[in-house]
Amino acid sequence: MYSIKKAAVIGSGIMGSAIAAHLANVGISTLLLDKVPDSLLDEEKTADLSLADKKVRNRLAAQALERIRLSKPSMLTSASNEQLLEIGNMEDDFEALKEADWIIEAITEDINAKKSLFCKVDAVRRQGAIISSNTSGISITEMKEGLSEDFQTHFLGTHFFNPPRYILLLEFIPTNKTSSEVISYMKTFAETVLGRVVVEAKDTPNFIANRIGAHAFLTTLDAMVQMDLTISEVDRLTGPFIGRTKSATFQTLDMVGLDTFFHTVKNVRNRTEDTMEKEQYKVPVFLLEMLNHKMLGRKTKQGFYKKTKEKMLVLDYHTMQYVEEQIPRRSKSREKLKELIYDSSPTGVFLWKTVMPYLLYSGEHALEIAENIFQIDLAIKTGFNFKQGPFETWDEIGLTESLEKLKGENQKLPEWIEDMIKNGFTSFYKSVDGKRSYYHNGKYEPIPLTNDQYRLEHKRQSGKVIAGNKAASIVNMDDGVLLLEMHSQNNIIGMDMIKMLNKAVTIAESTDSIKGLVIGSSGKNFSAGANLAMMLLEGQNQDYLELEIVVKEFQEALKRIKYCKKPVVAASHRKTLGGGAEICLAAAKIHASIETYIGLVEISAGLIPGGGGTKELYLNLLDEQDGIDHSHLITAAAKAFEAILTSNVSTSAEEGKTIGFLSSQDSITFNSLNVMEEAKQTVIKLFEKGYEPPVVKKIPVAGKEGFHLLQKKVQDFASKGAITKHGEIIAAKLAYVLTGGDVPIQTEVEEDYLLGLERQAFIDLLKERETLRRMLYLLTAGKPLPL
Repeated sequence: MYSIKKAAVIGSGIMGSAIAAHLANVGISTLLLDKVPDSLLDEEKTADLSLADKKVRNRLAAQALERIRLSKPSMLTSASNEQLLEIGNMEDDFEALKEADWIIEAITEDINAKKSLFCKVDAVRRQGAIISSNTSGISITEMKEGLSEDFQTHFLGTHFFNPPRYILLLEFIPTNKTSSEVISYMKTFAETVLGRVVVEAKDTPNFIANRIGAHAFLTTLDAMVQMDLTISEVDRLTGPFIGRTKSATFQTLDMVGLDTFFHTVKNVRNRTEDTMEKEQYKVPVFLLEMLNHKMLGRKTKQGFYKKTKEKMLVLDYHTMQYVEEQIPRRSKSREKLKELIYDSSPTGVFLWKTVMPYLLYSGEHALEIAENIFQIDLAIKTGFNFKQGPFETWDEIGLTESLEKLKGENQKLPEWIEDMIKNGFTSFYKSVDGKRSYYHNGKYEPIPLTNDQYRLEHKRQSGKVIAGNKAASIVNMDDGVLLLEMHSQNNIIGMDMIKMLNKAVTIAESTDSIKGLVIGSSGKNFSAGANLAMMLLEGQNQDYLELEIVVKEFQEALKRIKYCKKPVVAASHRKTLGGGAEICLAAAKIHASIETYIGLVEISAGLIPGGGGTKELYLNLLDEQDGIDHSHLITAAAKAFEAILTSNVSTSAEEGKTIGFLSSQDSITFNSLNVMEEAKQTVIKLFEKGYEPPVVKKIPVAGKEGFHLLQKKVQDFASKGAITKHGEIIAAKLAYVLTGGDVPIQTEVEEDYLLGLERQAFIDLLKERETLRRMLYLLTAGKPLPL
C-alpha cells in the first residue's frame, strides 16, 4: 500500500516552487532542491561568502522560497504552511531523496538533462518510491529508458498547470511500464488529497490541453492577421461568446507568457512527424519580434497589452507600437455562436476561420492524445478555464449543420467522425436514460461524474427534489441527509431563499428518517450575499417597515439553522460573502473547500451585517479566548470589529480560521468537486455521535468600556484622514452592536437583544442618503467607495 507523507521536488523554478508550495498546503513535508550556483553574486562577494558556503550553495532554492513567500496571489493557503518546506541543493542533499515517498522532477525542458538526473535518482531512491516528471510535453517514455525495473514501474508524467493552487488540472501520463497500482493510487491521491481534476493523457507532444490550446491560439492569430482585425476586436469575440474564458485570447497569452507559449509550440514542431501539423504550428512574424523585444506579457509588464497608470494600452501589431485600447461595441442583434458562425458577415467569417480549425484539429488528434473526447473537453475546460471543450462547442454549433459548409470548402472530417455520422450518431454528447453521455467507439458512454455532480444533475430526474423555487431546491441526498441547493444567480439571498431555508429546517426536524441538512451550491460561488438591489429600491422608497421585516425574517431563519434539532453543515466554496458568510456562521459546522473566500463585507455598501453575523463572529472569537474576563471580551470585540470594518475576506479557508469566520472545529477539504458529498458525511457523523443543538444562553459583552475603546480607534483613523465622516457613523454603529450597547462590561445579554441592536443599526444606516449613494455606486461601478 502506498502512502505519501514526504515529497521532494527537484528544480525550484516557477513550476517546481509552485508544486512544492501546493504539497505543503495539503500537509506534505517537502524538500525543494536545485543545482549549486557556479558563480557568486555581487552581494555574496560583499558579504565575503565563497562557493563553499551553504548559503550560496542553497541560493536558488532559497530564492524560490522567498518567491513563494511573496507570491500574489499567494501560492500558500496559509503562511504557516511554509514550515513544511525545506530547501537544499542537488549535491549536498541528494541522499535525502531516500526519505521521499514521491519525487517530482521539474528541471529544464531538456531530455538529456532529465535522463541524466533520473539515473542519479534511481541510484538513491528507495524501492517503491513514486517518481514523476512535470514536463509539459517531452516524451515520458523516452525518459525512463535504461532505468531499473522498479523505477519504471513507479514512474509517470504528472503535468501540473500553473499556478497549481488555483488551476485544478493534472495530466497523468503513464508509460507501458507504469504499474496499474501506482496509477490507481496516484489518481485517488491526486483527486482526494491534492484536489486535482485528473485527466489521463497519452504520451504525445504537449499531451492534451497544451496540444489543443496552442493550436487554438495559433488559429486565432492566423484568422486575425488574414482579416486585419485588432487585438481588442479578437478578444471581444473569443471569450465567453465561444465558450472560453473572459481573458479570451490575448489577455490569456499575456498571463501565460509569450516565452512559455513559444516553448509549447516548439514542442509540437520538434516532435510531430506530420508535415502539415508542423506548418500549422508556424507563428506570425510579429510574435517573433515580440519575443526578441521581451514583450512577453505580464511578467515583463508588456505583451499584447500594456497597463499604464492612466489607461490600458493595446499593441498595434502592424506598427509594433502601443495605442489606446478601442473597445468595440458588441452587436446586440445576435447573441448565439450558432447564429453567427454560419453568417457571411465579417464577424461570422472570422468565427468560422477561428472555431472550425480548432474543432477539426481536436477531432483529427482525439484518438492519438486521449482515451475519449470527454477527457479532451475536461482537460481544456479545467486547464484553460474554458466553459466548453471543443466537442461541446461543436455540438453547440451543430455537427450536421457544419457538414454542408465544410463540404463546400472541400474540407474532410476525421474518419472516425465520418463513421460516427454514417452510423446515425449526430452529436458528441447526448442524454441517455437521464444521464449525460459522450460518444465513444460506436455508442454513448455515461460521463463519469463526481458525487456532487451526479446528485445535482440527476436527482431531479429520479424524483429526489422535495421542494424548490427560483432561489433554491431541497434535494434528498440519500442516506437520510437533505441538501438545500442554492441555485439563483450568485445565490443572492432574498425572501425566496429565506423561505427555502425555513422549509428545509422544518422538513429536517419533522422527519424522523432525516439525519440532518447540508447547505451548498452548484454554482461558481457559495453566495455573494443579500439582494443589494432590492434593499436599495426599498431604501429609496423609504419602505423601512418592509426592510425590517425582511431583515428580521433572515435573522430568524439563521437562528433556526443554529438551533436546528438535526445537524446543519454548510459546504462553502469560493465567494462566501455577507449573508452567505452568515449562513455558514449559523451552521453547526462548516465543511469548506480550501478555496473559500469568506467575509462580512456589508461595510462596502455602507451597511453592517444584518443576519446575526456580528454576534456569531464575536462568539467564534470569544471561544478562542482562554477566559471571559474584561480583556477577553474586549479582545474578541476588537478582532470582530476590525474584520468587519475592513471588509476582510479570507484568501483561503485556512485564513478564514485565522480571522475567525471558521472555528477550530470546522473542516477543510482540497477536494472541491466533492465538498457537498463530504459535508453529507459530516452530517452523518454528527448525527451518529448523538448530535445535540447548542443550548440557548446569554452572551457576555464588552459594554460601554469596550465601545469607548473601539470609538477611540475610529477617532485615531479620523485624525489621520483614514476614514470618511460616513465611515465614522458606520463604525460607531458597528462598535455599539458588537459591544452590546449601553451596558456595563461583562453584562450577559440575550441573543435576541443583540439581534435587535444589529437590526436597528442596519435600518438606521439604510435611512442615510450617503448609504444609498454607496449602494448605488457599488451596484453600478462594481467596486465600493472608500470607507
